[in-house]
Amino acid sequence: MNNKYPDRSRSFFHATQGVAAPGPEDEIVQGNIAELIAQLTLEEKAALCSGRDFWHLKGIERLGIPAIAATDGPHGLRKQREGAGVMDSVPATCFPTASALANSWDRDLLFAVGAALGAECLQEQVAVLLGPGANIKRSPLCGRNFEYFSEDPCLSGDMAAALIEGIQSRGVGASLKHFAVNNQEQRRMTIDARVDERTLREIYLAGFERAIKKAKPWTVMCAYNRVNGDYCSEHERLLTRILRDEWGFEGVLLTDWGACNDRVAGLRAGQDLEMPGSGGVNDARIVAAVRAGELEVAVLDRAVGRVLSLILRSAKTARTDYRYDADAHHALARRAAAQSIVLLKNDAAMLPLMRAADVAVIGALATEPRYQGAGSSQINPTRLDNALDEIRGWAPDCRFAAGYSLHDDAVDAALLDEACALARDAAVVIVFAGLPAQYECEGFDRRHIELPHSHNALIEALARIDAPIVVVLANGAPVNMPWADSVQAIVECCLGGQAGAGAAVDVLFGAVNPSGKLAETYPLALADTPAFRYFPGGPDTVEYREALYVGYRYYETFGRAVRFPFGHGLSYTTFSYADIALSHARGADTEPLGVGIRVRNTGARAGAEIVQLYVRAPASAVFRPFKELRDFAKVELEPGAEKTLAFTLDRRAFAYFHAALGDWQVESGEFEILIGASSADIRARATVWIEAERAVPAAPDLRVCAPVYYAAAPAGGGSEAFEVADAAFQALHGPLPARAAGGAYSLNSCLGEIRRHWLGAQIYRAVLRATRARLGAANDPTLARMSEETTENMPLRLLVLFSDGRFSFAMAELLLAALNGRLLREIGRRLCAGLGLSAKR
Repeated sequence: MNNKYPDRSRSFFHATQGVAAPGPEDEIVQGNIAELIAQLTLEEKAALCSGRDFWHLKGIERLGIPAIAATDGPHGLRKQREGAGVMDSVPATCFPTASALANSWDRDLLFAVGAALGAECLQEQVAVLLGPGANIKRSPLCGRNFEYFSEDPCLSGDMAAALIEGIQSRGVGASLKHFAVNNQEQRRMTIDARVDERTLREIYLAGFERAIKKAKPWTVMCAYNRVNGDYCSEHERLLTRILRDEWGFEGVLLTDWGACNDRVAGLRAGQDLEMPGSGGVNDARIVAAVRAGELEVAVLDRAVGRVLSLILRSAKTARTDYRYDADAHHALARRAAAQSIVLLKNDAAMLPLMRAADVAVIGALATEPRYQGAGSSQINPTRLDNALDEIRGWAPDCRFAAGYSLHDDAVDAALLDEACALARDAAVVIVFAGLPAQYECEGFDRRHIELPHSHNALIEALARIDAPIVVVLANGAPVNMPWADSVQAIVECCLGGQAGAGAAVDVLFGAVNPSGKLAETYPLALADTPAFRYFPGGPDTVEYREALYVGYRYYETFGRAVRFPFGHGLSYTTFSYADIALSHARGADTEPLGVGIRVRNTGARAGAEIVQLYVRAPASAVFRPFKELRDFAKVELEPGAEKTLAFTLDRRAFAYFHAALGDWQVESGEFEILIGASSADIRARATVWIEAERAVPAAPDLRVCAPVYYAAAPAGGGSEAFEVADAAFQALHGPLPARAAGGAYSLNSCLGEIRRHWLGAQIYRAVLRATRARLGAANDPTLARMSEETTENMPLRLLVLFSDGRFSFAMAELLLAALNGRLLREIGRRLCAGLGLSAKR
């Protein structure tokens, strides 16, 4: 579907924020880049390719080139206060996290949020906002899933594109991250993600491709990890051949903070900018490589030109007098949160509640909201709503009990008894439950998908009381719900931002008709998830043995039952689907296919429906998921109103990636067009015959050597966790590297590894103390754990890059010599070198 962001989204922000819309891209004054490059010294060129400090790019004062700022996002502006600690940031609007926003399936809403983010960047003189994150949710355990959109690349790519366009409509650059295959926090700085080529293209790169082609982000951020052996920051195939040559990306490729492994190799591969600065360490390496003839000046000039283009483009729209409307942004945050809430269950139309209902509000999260994730994206909100205050606006006589402690997983008998006593006298019980910050945070992965024991025990105890129970959840990723069949309603708010509590109450009392739908599947148990046996892998590699079968692609192909399917979400009204129509019943793969469907609001309330279009290839010669999302649309309808939606499917909607040919191929044959209210609720279907324009050799038939990837139509799968044998995965991926069996320490050895050595233990403890102090973790258990996990997974090379030159590579070599038991030999070698003598190493 060719979605255009309507004028109402754009004009709202131009009118209320006092910002003129930027002109066409070709009108932006870029300056004479070639002329500027000609005036730079070699040292200045090298310097421009790394940060001045943690948040600023370098400028060249003598040439009038300013030092622009970048700062963390992606759901708000996290700009560190001048001279303050890392986690001390200026106030900014905390919008819902990506895990919530994706549930809106609303491109226009994402554009509006992006425009507001861009406006706040203008006030704070930030040139590049580090976000959005478009990584696929491979496992619900990934600690950073709250920053990512979906398990599906179509939805993830379109949500990212809309947010990027909104941010950049303000003349502020976005940074699409983390490129690529960054799906876990465990060993995230060194892990080697082993993924077959077809899966890489169809699942893990496809969302990035959609976002880049649709929104043209100013920058893309390289991930920390390796992909099939090479670090992302020096992965020439990913950075140049795919990202630039195939997809047409023209912006700056910058590293995640500390993701640079080999600076010179990174430049050759297409990496332009190392962030943050390395205290001149890597600048000197670039200069030395050029002078030694190991790096072509043209390669350096190419990177410098891109960085200069970004600086000048940003300077064109920079403002020193701009102020955004904080109240308008808070109102938008509330609207965004409300549109992202998913009504998972509503037995007997329990919701919406009546005004002045006899309500018992239970759960500490009602007064201390969990509204965002922890880590580098943590926003200092301009204000913060809480649910209890909001409910009192609708039910003034409501009563409250905490029910549990947010700082302890154990059941507090006194709090539990108080909550049950309160519930016995109420007509309706609203329970606020979810994941406290220490359960999900950047830097470490979740260990399970359970709520705290105290939350589950509370809900189960309340369910035994003869009163209707409404559970309101706050969590950044799926959770198990053993009590789901015992409560009347479940409202999933995810992490709704600073106004999320008010939005939840708007839905509970019917001021807003819920329209959100799940952007990821909620499984019945962790063991049911496709990557269960293969996440997080380690210590050196993680194997993506589940291949294409991520999320609903797995559950539906193998017939596994789930708690709530992908795309699921209820409304206070109902919708019917009718009259599916195709533009043709048979056509070439080069001919776009038009699809129409009529949707009608058959209920008594105005509401919005998210219509999902899936494609199925029932007779494919290659293994394929049972169905795959190819487009979606959100339609708002008054009671009795109807609208015909039009979709257009291009060749890629029917194609698979042929790894041997390195291209997208379509098989001639019949395809099903499936339209529904969720992946499991298909309301209309039609078939079309697609004729491939060119015949190509079939992809290798893996039925004999890898039969596990071929499944019959869903018919109720087994109960065992998905398992793929070595031979089957290697038939898909190719030979795997030998599993590491110890060996010498290197610059990429993590501090958690070297602390087995007495000297390494001293270094580990010193770095942990410094990390705790830097994050201000003394009184925050979440930041304390983040400090420990970050230190554990930090490679030695970061000690050089983050020490501002105090710890050199030469010192690191001596340390490694000591750790590897060859210190005397290394000292002898250096003495000989200093005396001009030769020595055997």
